[in-house]
Amino acid sequence: MKRSTIIEIISMLFIILFVYTAISKFMDFSVFSEQIATSPILAPVASWIAWVVPIAEILVSIALLIPAFRLKGLYASLALMLGFTIYIILILNFSPHIPCSCGGVIELMSWREHLVFNSFFIVVAILAIWLSRPHIARLSSSNSHS
Repeated sequence: MKRSTIIEIISMLFIILFVYTAISKFMDFSVFSEQIATSPILAPVASWIAWVVPIAEILVSIALLIPAFRLKGLYASLALMLGFTIYIILILNFSPHIPCSCGGVIELMSWREHLVFNSFFIVVAILAIWLSRPHIARLSSSNSHS
């Protein structure tokens, strides 16, 4: 499979994930806001986080759609997934109460399933970023001419 095709598939996976979860959060915004407010980690910034997260998911999705911004969108996707994963690890290890503020069917996953899910997306983001690097493009084009 071509490098560019893999990058596009990974970008589309992130777009589907982020648009779906952002829409889910906006559709049940009051519930999402309340869930964030019950988080022992996020409570002090809950009103801010409740808006920033779904807006960031939409903005990252837009960046992934535009070829000139795709690499930045992949880095932002990686940052979001790392942030979500670190949050899950902190909640699992340091919180007696574990609120779920995910959107849609992702809310049905256990916290351990979330970690596996997020880990998959972290790995594919790293793969897409690595494949997007200019030296990789030069190597693959020089190998195909040999």
